Amino acid sequence: MESTSELEDLRNTVVSIEESIGKRVIGSRRIVRFMFIALLTGNHILLEGVPGLAKTMLANEFARHTKMEFKRIQFTPDMLPSDITGTIMFNIESRKMEFKEGPLFANVVLADEINRTPPKVQSALLEAMEEVHVTVGGETHSLPKPFFVIATQNPVEQEGTFPLAEALMDRFLFRYYLDYPSREDEINILNSMGNSEDPSIVLLPDEIMHFRSEVDNVYVSDEIKEYIVDLMRKTREDELVYLGASPRTTSKYIKAARANALISGRSYVIPEDILYMAFEILNHRLILKPEAVVDETDDIKNIVKRIVDKVVSETPYPK
Repeated sequence: MESTSELEDLRNTVVSIEESIGKRVIGSRRIVRFMFIALLTGNHILLEGVPGLAKTMLANEFARHTKMEFKRIQFTPDMLPSDITGTIMFNIESRKMEFKEGPLFANVVLADEINRTPPKVQSALLEAMEEVHVTVGGETHSLPKPFFVIATQNPVEQEGTFPLAEALMDRFLFRYYLDYPSREDEINILNSMGNSEDPSIVLLPDEIMHFRSEVDNVYVSDEIKEYIVDLMRKTREDELVYLGASPRTTSKYIKAARANALISGRSYVIPEDILYMAFEILNHRLILKPEAVVDETDDIKNIVKRIVDKVVSETPYPK
């Protein structure tokens, strides 16, 4: 396990990056923390919100502050899997068929409006996210490491959207809802325009891979493990939930809690690590019964929030 000083350095670096990105993307500090947790656990994050909330700028700033190669893919209904994975082309000079890499070959990939593309393309993205490679023409090509997908999707009520398959949704560690900024934040956005200095504090890719290898060494007590299991089991017992959180969610939750502890400068998990991310890790993993939605004015997000809050309140807090 890392020494106390090294953990403190990591905490200070992440906090500084959160503050730095927050100057460019107002109101983003909490989102950046979730992005770091997903990155250090080898997972990915889904941002949901209407267009114009600076999701592209946020992804770009995150890549700049981690010195990782960044690429953006604008998903459309007419895309093919080869548009993101790459394709095999004939090289006139060498007179050979060669693989030409697609935009997935980067460290940080912004998958913009992922629910506007058909299932075959979503399936290709799923392979990349889960296996960290793509398969083209029967050959497997490894993606760069670290590999991190920041996907965005429009609210499902909008036209021209394809619902994401449950298997793909489950590969995102978090779904983070983005709302319109407050009046004060919107004024600050106008004041921050044009401020694009190179970041003075960064977390390098090699450091990211190093700390990623340390996540599993963070101590989790038996009481914390039992608490997470009880939370997950409680979601399966709620009368409004058709399918609750799976055992895979339980293992992902433990790892995410470990990563948050590491980022916070600790070598052990505390209950606050669990509560901090409860809604973001569960909101896209609970499938509600039809009777959960009383009428068309009900917001699914708010219904799930109430269920998660209820699950947390009814689960005995670890001593």
